[in-house]
Amino acid sequence: MRLVLNLFKKTFKYSANYHRHPINRHSQRNRGNAARPRSPHRRQYRQNLANSRVRLFIVWGILLAGMFGLILKLYLLQIVQAADLRTTAQEQQSVKIEPFVPRRKILDRNGNVIALDQPAYRLFAHPGLFQESKTEIAEKLAPILERSPAELSNEFNQKETGILVKDDLTEVEAKKIKQLFLDGLELSQYQRRFYPQEKLFADVLGYVDLEGKGQAGVEYSQEKLLDRSLSRQTLTRSGEAWIADLVPDNFLKLDDLTIELTLDSRLQRAVREALDKKIKETKAKRGTVIVMDAVDGSLLSLVCEPTYDPNHYYKFAPELYKNWAITDLYEPGSTFKPIAVAIALEAGVIKPDSVFYDEGRIYVDGWPISNADYNYSGGRGTIDIKEILKYSSNVGMVHIVSQMRPRAFYQWLKRLGLGETVTVDLPFETPSDIRPDWEFIASPVHPATTAFGQGFALAPIHLARLHAALANGGYLITPHVVQGLYDSQGNAKWTLDLPEPQQIFSADTAASVVKMMESVIHDEDGTGKQAEIANYRIAGKTGTSQKVTADSGGYSNYARITSFVGILPAENPRYVVLAVIDEPEGGFGGTVAAPVVRSVMEALIGIEGIPPATK
Repeated sequence: MRLVLNLFKKTFKYSANYHRHPINRHSQRNRGNAARPRSPHRRQYRQNLANSRVRLFIVWGILLAGMFGLILKLYLLQIVQAADLRTTAQEQQSVKIEPFVPRRKILDRNGNVIALDQPAYRLFAHPGLFQESKTEIAEKLAPILERSPAELSNEFNQKETGILVKDDLTEVEAKKIKQLFLDGLELSQYQRRFYPQEKLFADVLGYVDLEGKGQAGVEYSQEKLLDRSLSRQTLTRSGEAWIADLVPDNFLKLDDLTIELTLDSRLQRAVREALDKKIKETKAKRGTVIVMDAVDGSLLSLVCEPTYDPNHYYKFAPELYKNWAITDLYEPGSTFKPIAVAIALEAGVIKPDSVFYDEGRIYVDGWPISNADYNYSGGRGTIDIKEILKYSSNVGMVHIVSQMRPRAFYQWLKRLGLGETVTVDLPFETPSDIRPDWEFIASPVHPATTAFGQGFALAPIHLARLHAALANGGYLITPHVVQGLYDSQGNAKWTLDLPEPQQIFSADTAASVVKMMESVIHDEDGTGKQAEIANYRIAGKTGTSQKVTADSGGYSNYARITSFVGILPAENPRYVVLAVIDEPEGGFGGTVAAPVVRSVMEALIGIEGIPPATK
């Protein structure tokens, strides 16, 4: 702008000088025509005039350029960038909020709350603001926080502000701290997931992280049911206030629905105590117990040990977060023998009264297969199918399965779901592992070892499902822990949509096998004698399988998995109980796992009111 003004000044200056001397101009025109040199003033005038025109052009050029730039800028703002600028303005004038809404509660089948949201507090200390000595404040806080005054004093000496003294304070603890009226202490409230029974249901419930999202168990698999977050609401600025846009009538109206599980707190506690006791007694690596209703697949109890407290999940090793009854595979060993017997019966290659000769040791395609007690019992001679199960004869099972063509046997295994998952409503389930068909039928060794539970692997939940098929008359059902969504009056608003049960065995076949399994427990020389309960008929099967070593792929001479599966009551089968103990120090399925199942069944009898068997 200063340049434009200067150009105007110079232009009009020279124009003014020219008009000040009119006499000189006319006097020059009236002089004679005699040739004379041009006046210096005239030349200067012409030069000034030319310069003034140039300056005018420059001035107008600058003005036009500025006007064009202004028009271009207006075009960019009003046309090209209009949408973006409008969005930016709206964002500056409005804010979207999402009200906090607690996750739905989780109940057991009896209505006991086993997971809920509740307020918690963090205590921060700012020693620079203390009006009393650090020692005095530490002594007042110590009883509430259950910490020593010396420890608190040391923390207060670390820095002058922002010391996190304790997390996860309860409302009661926070109230006590507030009543001290101490300067320099700050309580910060937040919402957290709380599990009243601590680790009791950890394997099934899982946990919720600091962002309020489920990361394991039901908290993860049922996230959509548990999370009932409201839609975001827009607030618009009006002066110094925020005004909400049109708010729906039911914006802050919450339902009272809760998720109900099939688990029973009383049974869960009894199961965990029995399993924990046995693991400590045998110094085992880990263990799991499953209690299933064979009629509909409801899981009444599901326990893994060792486990963790979901209230403080971050203090435990991550491998404890998984439910290994669902995620980990193992070779079931002899607990699979009743299933193989049912296959042979259903296929029509044997009858319930068929007999076989037990040599104690045989060779299949050059590979030796022996009974577990061969070294001190030798062969048992001619035995029937009931005795094959009672004595857990590997050789007898090989003779049974050899009556079937390998391909037909393999097809039966696939019908049982081997190679797939059971689609339980818990996360991270691992499908069972079985050889491909071409490899399975390539050597008679594979069908032979499969007959007594080796050469393939499945999760404990899969084996429990197979035995449930024997208990319920031959149907494959879907194991599950979620019952549905219920309101405060107990009315079902949503229930789990389960697949239709698939019949794989006839009722006669299933009943025959269950009857044979009773001898495992009730005969004096049965391998499952330690699972016997007076006045109750129980069917069962022991299992002791060698573990596959990770380095060689062969079987370990020391590491083993002991297991026992029981069906109660045998005269009217309803419940399946499976216990699996990983790497106990000594013992077998009948001496390690069977007593656990007996303890669980004793609790189950009392809870369910199962009457004794009629003579």
